[in-house]
Amino acid sequence: MDLDWLRANPRHLGMFLEHQRIRVTPVSGGDVCIAERLTLDDGSELFAKRLSRTPPADFFAAEAAGLRWIAVRGGPSLPEVIAVDSSGIALQWIDHGEPSPAGAEDFGRRLAVLHQAPCSDFGADWAGYIGTEPLDNTPTSGATAWLEWYRLRRIEPFLRASRDSGALTADDVAAVEAALDRFDPPVEGPARIHGDLHLHNLLWGRDEVWLVDPAAHGGHRETDLATLRLFGGAPYLDRIVAGYQEIHPLATGWEERIGVHQLHLALVHTAMAGPVYADLVRAAAAPAGKFFESR
Repeated sequence: MDLDWLRANPRHLGMFLEHQRIRVTPVSGGDVCIAERLTLDDGSELFAKRLSRTPPADFFAAEAAGLRWIAVRGGPSLPEVIAVDSSGIALQWIDHGEPSPAGAEDFGRRLAVLHQAPCSDFGADWAGYIGTEPLDNTPTSGATAWLEWYRLRRIEPFLRASRDSGALTADDVAAVEAALDRFDPPVEGPARIHGDLHLHNLLWGRDEVWLVDPAAHGGHRETDLATLRLFGGAPYLDRIVAGYQEIHPLATGWEERIGVHQLHLALVHTAMAGPVYADLVRAAAAPAGKFFESR
């Protein structure tokens, strides 16, 4: 069994993963997936993921669709989707390297190119997932529609789940709603964004930075820049931003809007993991000055 065969028979990925592997090395797949490094007959290596339980039928197809959609000429590097079916996904193997200022600046420029790629709507034409949680990607058009779309499709479901589980208090919920009420983002058309862009979804290769595990959709480009600051922040974040600004300068005041753009991922974590992440939501919902003081 070799790479050419798998490319020609992608629908047999499940059988391949179950019966035809040559060498299997477990690797980190985060908290959601079982991940493995596979070595094939021809010496090729793949990164394969599957869930320990039966996934929704379109779970891995959503990841594949997102990876292919944000793979634009001159944009960030994305692993090739070798095969995908309802049981799992097999991707190009990427050798790891070390973060560097030059790599960060190059990635920032490439991220800017991605955000400049044509994008007709907020949302996407496929169902989305973040972790194992579904995302409502219902497309919405119009440059002024983003905040309403973001509030309805990305904030309210996770805010409601966090409230109902007791992860957030009534005061926390009110603070989130107040942050959205006072938010006044610049009017920009939809951009192709990664949608789950934090430091753990940047893979530093030997020569370049790769994007992995997207929740890709048409969104506001500031979201990707804002979430890169979460969980300690991406390495050389200042150089990423500098490279980005060379190609696609951000609107005045973008730093004051970081918190609201982080609310989605913060609320995903309270909805899925509980009150341990409540302070992340509180920081993101705080007025901009207080937010930066807390950082």
